[in-house]
Amino acid sequence: MTSMRTRRRLIDRLRSHGIDSERILGIMEATPRHLFIGEALAHKAYEDTALPIGYNQTISQPWVVARMTELLLEHDESPKKVLEVGTGCGYQTAILSQLCRWIFTIERIGALLEQARERMQRLGYHNVSFLHGDGFEGWESNSPFDRILVAAAPGEPPPRLLDQLSLGGRMVLPVGGGHQYLRVITRTANGYQEEQREAVRFVPMLRGQQE
Repeated sequence: MTSMRTRRRLIDRLRSHGIDSERILGIMEATPRHLFIGEALAHKAYEDTALPIGYNQTISQPWVVARMTELLLEHDESPKKVLEVGTGCGYQTAILSQLCRWIFTIERIGALLEQARERMQRLGYHNVSFLHGDGFEGWESNSPFDRILVAAAPGEPPPRLLDQLSLGGRMVLPVGGGHQYLRVITRTANGYQEEQREAVRFVPMLRGQQE
């Protein structure tokens, strides 16, 4: 269930559902998603579905990972500095680390962060810095960021994250409560330009941090 044939079936499905970037699809095919979830669910790793990873969190559906990555890298396929809010199990982090120069990733749940850190080191993704913190606050000491990806849904885009976007920078995040949509926000000389994209479903973005 974790063979290359199984992975290719997933990639073919993503392609048929509108993911156009062959670079992103190639990286997702090569990245072992089954190593980012528990052994009991490994047989479902290459299905196009979200899966639980503990602590009331999930690993995102592959199509959502691909789509958010595609939107994030539009107009700049190799941004230098990317902030990820919501490390989770580290799967999205691993995809981004193969596409971008340097990843700064924040997770509010300490146990998940440590698991992700160990997993990334073991798999050889070394261009990632980790922070146990509140995603609403971002990572000001390393800002501004060329790109920001948020993997949980706030009610509105967090102002501190908007402030940490570079001029011309882009943020992709789910926004909303019962009904969530991906939103793409670009910082311009005159403020922020926003676009609403596909409907999605994410865990809510929470303040603070926990062990």
